[in-house]
Amino acid sequence: MSDLHCPATLLVARHGDAEYGHPSVLSDEGGWLSDRGREQVRDLAASLRDRRVARVYTSVLQRAVESGCLAAEVLGVDSVAVDGLAEFSVGALAGRPHDDHELASVFRAWMHGDLGRFIPGGETGAEVVARYREALQSIADLHRGETVLVFSHGGVMSFVLPRIGGVVRADLVEQAFLPNCGIAEVEVDGDGFRVPSWPGSSDRAVV
Repeated sequence: MSDLHCPATLLVARHGDAEYGHPSVLSDEGGWLSDRGREQVRDLAASLRDRRVARVYTSVLQRAVESGCLAAEVLGVDSVAVDGLAEFSVGALAGRPHDDHELASVFRAWMHGDLGRFIPGGETGAEVVARYREALQSIADLHRGETVLVFSHGGVMSFVLPRIGGVVRADLVEQAFLPNCGIAEVEVDGDGFRVPSWPGSSDRAVV
């Protein structure tokens, strides 16, 4: 392990485009990469060859795991799935349409600082932040002075990273949708987390 005051760089990316067994409704299923998603991941990994990525990490959900395995193959490194990086659960709202008002209300509350709100059968905002921050911190502690690629999910990235990064404004992130394989570069050192910019798009169709 390197000096804990030496910064680690986490390239936190949304997984590649995915397909699902029940695409028209909310669910916690892992999905799988589409042909387009596999191409996106390979292109992303190829663009990072000069970054000397030490390892790839992923959430435990299948679409992220597949993204990590493909990227690791291109980069010639290992891919490891870890707890804590998964998308927030839709809980008891599974089966409802994607534009469900209750889910949107909870997510909006989280984005504006009400972390006590929870999705029925799911997590509070505070619980999501805590487990995601812990996962990123654990990865950073193993890779001081190095760069790693981390595949995660658009919703949890958009919620947690601006909150722990202290630079990107959450209200602007709400209007900047995260595309598949979009990267938020996270710097982690002894002073905490820093997210200097956000890779979002104003086009909601990228989600």
